[in-house]
Amino acid sequence: MGVSGCGKSSVGLQLAGALQVPFLEGDAYHSYANVAKMTAGVPLTDADRADWLQALHTEIRDARLKHSGLVLSCSSLKRSYRDLLRSADPELRFAHLAGPRELIAARMQSRKDHYMPTALLDSQLATLEPLQEDEAGIVLDIAQEPEALVRQILHT
Repeated sequence: MGVSGCGKSSVGLQLAGALQVPFLEGDAYHSYANVAKMTAGVPLTDADRADWLQALHTEIRDARLKHSGLVLSCSSLKRSYRDLLRSADPELRFAHLAGPRELIAARMQSRKDHYMPTALLDSQLATLEPLQEDEAGIVLDIAQEPEALVRQILHT
């Protein structure tokens, strides 16, 4: 979990490989309308995210019912979003990739072929409710290399 540009996809892909489980890119589940809004620099509302979150909930629930593992990259900016996802699998754990705005903005600016403009970073940071102590998971410093972050996740 974390704002756009924090490394969710990179870390998620490596983690899924280490665990030998499927990786799902949460961005792929956004509707065309949501992608168009974000591309235009318009922040999504809770209502915009509702169907997206429900689709991710379904994927998590299905993986649990199949007794298969799953790594999902998803911003999960608010506690209520994480609570909804957690309702699909009470054993769901979050890895919150956190770091300074300047580092995240630099990463976003260097990306090619991604619809999320750097202009939306501040709205995402304003919406972000960091992972809380009572939530299963870990907060990681994105200044570290993805491989180091994966090792930390695997050892928690």
